[in-house]
Amino acid sequence: MGTSEPHPPGARPATPPGGAAAELRDALTPRAVLLVLAVLALHLAFVLSYAGAFHAPTPQRVPVAVVAPPGQADQLAEQLDDLPGQPLRAHVVDDEAAAVARLERREVDAAIVANPDSDTDTVLVASAAGASVGEAVRGVLTPVQQERGRQLQTRDVVPAASGDARGLTPFYLVIGWMLGGYLASAIMGLAGGEHRARPARVGVRLAVLAGYAVLSGLGGALIVGPVLDALPSGNVLVLWWVGALVAFASGATTMALQVLFGVVGVGVAILAFVVLGNPSAGGAYDASLLPPFWRAVGPWLPPGAGTTLVRDTAYFGDAPIAGPVGVLSGYAVLGVAVALIAAALLSRRPGGRGQRRRGSAPPGTPGDRRCSGHRGAPHFRCEPGTSRNVTPNRFHALIVAIAVTNAVSCSSS
Repeated sequence: MGTSEPHPPGARPATPPGGAAAELRDALTPRAVLLVLAVLALHLAFVLSYAGAFHAPTPQRVPVAVVAPPGQADQLAEQLDDLPGQPLRAHVVDDEAAAVARLERREVDAAIVANPDSDTDTVLVASAAGASVGEAVRGVLTPVQQERGRQLQTRDVVPAASGDARGLTPFYLVIGWMLGGYLASAIMGLAGGEHRARPARVGVRLAVLAGYAVLSGLGGALIVGPVLDALPSGNVLVLWWVGALVAFASGATTMALQVLFGVVGVGVAILAFVVLGNPSAGGAYDASLLPPFWRAVGPWLPPGAGTTLVRDTAYFGDAPIAGPVGVLSGYAVLGVAVALIAAALLSRRPGGRGQRRRGSAPPGTPGDRRCSGHRGAPHFRCEPGTSRNVTPNRFHALIVAIAVTNAVSCSSS
């Protein structure tokens, strides 16, 4: 009576010595506060990027081929070039076959064919490149045709597959490959600890990532091809290597950022791939409908390069693919090189990653000088500001959760 019961073995007091203030200091470490602020900044950047890219899609100098009788073609092209806001950029071609060839090489996004024997002209589109740009061009041309006293009909010369609604399958396929690539890299860091990134370990992770990328590419190609008929099934082998390249490029880049910056590197990868890359990829809206910033950065980021590469290999056999292949290969090669070189340099630095001062114990363990008692003992505690389980993996897991949330959120576009 009058004496408190001792805590059973392994139990901790409800409130650590020092009261609520000590509990608050223990919970809100400077690292935790910085992490919450980083998440807030990432969230606001996400909103700004997506709303900024999609809030007012407007055609801007969309390349359009013009086919018309001699004497009318130049006049019509000049009229289109001089429209308010310059939504179109007209290119006069000899005939309809030349216009179709340019569409198939993706040199233009649409074409208008004037018919001198009728009051109805034809706009040629390629819905396989995405429905948004064709709709935008038709919206611009309709009032022009009304002013000229002529009708307008539409013909789709490169239609999307029956299961490819609005030509969005390439975009979502690339998002899936990229999501797998950078999450696989992040999870390997979670399992092994990014603070032990020795060159040999990084090499093993890169080898595992390469194997994962091959399987990911094959799986994605089979799903959108033979399984769902969302893309032409005759392109499975080509889409396989495209998917492997996309997944490995995103994963290798993420791994390099992890080696350089630890868990913060995963956040940088999300910023580049999800916050900036997805809205600028030309998925929901073609690049020619986006504001200048997103239109400029899109082709240089893996989501944009990957989406273009999938569309061109699936639908546009005559389109040049050296550009997107070069971008993705650059990310893959640079990611491997930076990851290995940075790991080698950091592992040689005294006190660098992968090294712990001799005689020191991991933070938050009984051997840590900032903690007293033995883990599991009734009064085991750490000094304020030192968590009992301060490990990078928990922060890493949170970043991975943010990556999944953002990637899923982008699918609504």
